[in-house]
Amino acid sequence: MPRISYFYGITIRIYYDEHPPPHFHALYGDEVGQIEIETGKLIGGSLPRRALGLVRRWRKLHMKELMEDWTLAQAHERLKMIEPLE
Repeated sequence: MPRISYFYGITIRIYYDEHPPPHFHALYGDEVGQIEIETGKLIGGSLPRRALGLVRRWRKLHMKELMEDWTLAQAHERLKMIEPLE
């Protein structure tokens, strides 16, 4: 379960062998949301409104790196860490 970023108590992960569309998982407390990389849409799970807003802001800043990590995960290669939201 590769962790690629962590900020404000939110853990961001991309898993190997995932299904399309390209997405990542955001974990905050007991809640987990799946966020589509291209659109920022919540495609599964749930997150509190504030956490979802932070995740979406971070996603906009790092879309290229997220897609690179998605591609690496599909190839079962080591993922790269992405800078946290400041």
